[in-house]
Amino acid sequence: MKGLIIKSLFFLALSTLLTLTACDKIGADKGQAGPGAPAGVSEIPVFAVNTTLAVKGQIRDYLALSGDIASGTTVDTFSDVAGKITRLYVSIGARVTRNQAIAEVDPSRPGMNYLPGVARAPIAGTIVALPAQVGMTISQSMPLARIAGGNALELQVYVAERFISKIALRQPCEIILDAYPGELFRGSVAEVSPVVDPASRTMEVKINVENRNARLKPGMFAKVKIITERKDNIVKLPANALVQRFGKTYVFTAETDPTDPAFRIARQKEVVPGILVDGVVEIQEGLNPDEEVVIRGQTLLEDGSRINVIDRLAPLSDTN
Repeated sequence: MKGLIIKSLFFLALSTLLTLTACDKIGADKGQAGPGAPAGVSEIPVFAVNTTLAVKGQIRDYLALSGDIASGTTVDTFSDVAGKITRLYVSIGARVTRNQAIAEVDPSRPGMNYLPGVARAPIAGTIVALPAQVGMTISQSMPLARIAGGNALELQVYVAERFISKIALRQPCEIILDAYPGELFRGSVAEVSPVVDPASRTMEVKINVENRNARLKPGMFAKVKIITERKDNIVKLPANALVQRFGKTYVFTAETDPTDPAFRIARQKEVVPGILVDGVVEIQEGLNPDEEVVIRGQTLLEDGSRINVIDRLAPLSDTN
């Protein structure tokens, strides 16, 4: 019995000692940042971020559309007489001059013989369609050939009703085609339909296309950007730098800690964003060019947070 009491007292004393040791350790962990740190000093968190420089330059808003290239001037050729086609002087793709012979038409009837009539090209250009065939009987209202004048081409696109307020004559356009990858062709808005199609709720727009060296052909499919707005000498940066908090928009800039130049801190700045194009945003107020802005890792930052810049990305181009 005496031995049992001694064992109980021993285990009670050991349990008390372990509890006190654990409490001392917890108190030490809460009171110091690490080995050698003074008691009561908390560890300051450091956030890893990526940054880039705000840029002063140009930004352009646009509408991205697509359509088919067509001849800017297309004229049908007709015969002055009705009858049977006895001869064709041209083929598709042939270049013709004004008044050049296109086809010969014999207006003769049974018991009546007449001299053949010759249908001639009304303009100079290229034969793009030739519905006439030898032996075919035609009327004076049936087209024999279609001629595209010169190298003038146009791109026909259709703009959704909600965007028609952005379209105006002579707006610059940038055109790309799968047939010429990596090349940029230019044009401008030449014609805007005065009405909206009630079925599709779209408006037809025609764009003049610069056809360098006559490489573009009618019927080609093209993608076009109609430049609807252009701003020069504005401050811009990647849109992912923006932070929305409590109904306001902020960015965080990377600056030297004034209390310890060996470290860097984040400064929260309220900004006024402008137009957003392809992940690039205009900053109307609140930021200057060449300020270093946090673009990754900023969601947990507060004003004055200590940061470690892991990577400084190349700034945007001054043109967009």
